[in-house]
Amino acid sequence: MTAITKKTTATSDTAAVPQPARKTALPPAPLVGTMPIGAQAQTITLSHHLRIESIDYKPGDTIRVSPDFARRLRSQGYVART
Repeated sequence: MTAITKKTTATSDTAAVPQPARKTALPPAPLVGTMPIGAQAQTITLSHHLRIESIDYKPGDTIRVSPDFARRLRSQGYVART
């Protein structure tokens, strides 16, 4: 097999133009559980380890849950205070 190499030469006419840093969008928090029709998911930050549907969530993880489930997690102390 023959390797093909391509030589590039820098020209003095072109100067390196700095590119602005790209901002990456964070993926949305995962939706956990089921939602009633018409309900909007609430985003919560966990303060303790939680296992839901065989998925482990660490403290500090952000998840989206139904309003009823968010209320139950808050009453049990699983939601971080902000």
